[in-house]
Amino acid sequence: MKTNQLAIHCLLASAMAFGLATVTSAQTSAPGTPNWFASGNANAGLPGRTNNPPPQAAAFLKFSPRVKVTWDDQYLYVQNNGIPDHGMMVGITAWQQQVPLPQPYFGENAWAIPLHPVPAKNPRPIKNDFLRGAVAVSVDGIPIFNPQNNRGEISQQIGELDNWGGHCGRADDYHYHAAPIYLQSVVGKDQPIAYALDGYPIYGPTEPDGSAPTGLDEFHGHTTPGLGYHYHASTNYPYVNGGFHGEVVELNGQVDPQPHAQPIRPAQSPLPGARIVGFTNSPDDKHFSLRYTVDGQPAAVNYDNAGNGAWNFQFVKADGTERTATYRAGGRNGGPPPRNNPLPDNQRGPRPDNSRGGVVAPVTINPKHTGYFIVNSSVVTNDGALPVEFTGDGASASPPLEWSGAPAGTKCFAVIMDHFPGPGDVKWYWTLYNIPANVQSLPKNATGIGVAGNNSVNRNLGYAPPHSKGPGAKTYFITVFALSAPLQIALPPSQVSRNVLLTSMKDLVLDSAELKFTYDRTRFIQQNGDSQPPRRDDRDQPNP
Repeated sequence: MKTNQLAIHCLLASAMAFGLATVTSAQTSAPGTPNWFASGNANAGLPGRTNNPPPQAAAFLKFSPRVKVTWDDQYLYVQNNGIPDHGMMVGITAWQQQVPLPQPYFGENAWAIPLHPVPAKNPRPIKNDFLRGAVAVSVDGIPIFNPQNNRGEISQQIGELDNWGGHCGRADDYHYHAAPIYLQSVVGKDQPIAYALDGYPIYGPTEPDGSAPTGLDEFHGHTTPGLGYHYHASTNYPYVNGGFHGEVVELNGQVDPQPHAQPIRPAQSPLPGARIVGFTNSPDDKHFSLRYTVDGQPAAVNYDNAGNGAWNFQFVKADGTERTATYRAGGRNGGPPPRNNPLPDNQRGPRPDNSRGGVVAPVTINPKHTGYFIVNSSVVTNDGALPVEFTGDGASASPPLEWSGAPAGTKCFAVIMDHFPGPGDVKWYWTLYNIPANVQSLPKNATGIGVAGNNSVNRNLGYAPPHSKGPGAKTYFITVFALSAPLQIALPPSQVSRNVLLTSMKDLVLDSAELKFTYDRTRFIQQNGDSQPPRRDDRDQPNP
């Protein structure tokens, strides 16, 4: 323990000698931060820091100035642009055609690590859970996701990850699905290589003295003298922490709150036969080149930051043809920039529903959830399977719901059903609001109760049934909100999307209740063959 304390003390003393204030206060954005999210003050929106850096800051300071930290009495805030200080993408054989783009993990969108983790009364495993968002943050500032992807497959075992254990998500956001064990050689065996979002540290495969850890629990963690409780990374499942020993809040399948990535182009599709063989980026993170082969034939994606939120892409295909495209932050499919002037960099506001085939960047709120207000359905239990009758493979009926325990002062209810295909994306199937306070249930195929908004499947009013494009279980959520006042929405119901509804109710939520369930088309497809999901009218435009 004395050795650890001495190392931390020396590291922090060294950092302060070289200007720790610039590391922690981060008056300028990190190198390579694109103009469209660079802030004049990376601490904008963050609580004030105390004078003495917490011990948790030590390992992150190894990666300054690319990684910046600040803190208050409760959290260590980790800020960077989502690009690690190592190679990326090489070794991937199951490629979704996503590429690394800088991300705005600054200011209010920084990673927050609890400084005083609290053991949970009911520790939560992450297997088949927390499939969205990060479960930890590595000390080089890169988020670590569940070893399972959002389809429930183990990414490391199907060729999705590069030589460092990472890849890019649907928002072109680079993240790990396995702890980057190589970091142990950078920070030392006596320092964590990551912190789980419950606040407990994650060490490499060995103890600080080089010995193999013993007595690990189901989450790959244990308690030792001096270090207390901590996790250990491994070269096989779970690769990272297998669950949360400490308290966390889950919202819509992920730890909440946490930063969000910002996509600038549509999500891509898998490229069969592709293997990524090379990747380079400039020191300022403005010029990138990804090289790959398709069945042995060379190809490449080259892209550059053109400024003012624009990125120029050159696609060199394996057949020798080339294509160029320009994508802009806030634009659609490489189209023009948004009409409205952006908010100042140190402010946050609701983002538009930039549609990508029905998938949008979600607005998120953190509604009160006491547990006294509950929602149930007579046709599906929490974590159960939705019957075919209520899907696009059946009668497309909306499921019956009933709720109880609404708090005093409830004036109306609202209902949202949504699904999260990947990080930074959301689809919504049902928006219903201004349900009278004396209504405690909805029948099957409910109509004439409250006001129906639109859905992202066909933009029509009312319920759109789940009808995914392929087999495999998909997770859906129905959330009922108890509100302190009826919603005053100036838009017509046909323009009331999930984002509009959440933005309108964010200051009115007294309590919320959630029903989580799945639908797996595998058996239906095996018995009946595949069928196409309902087509979206190309004339429909995304709603603000």
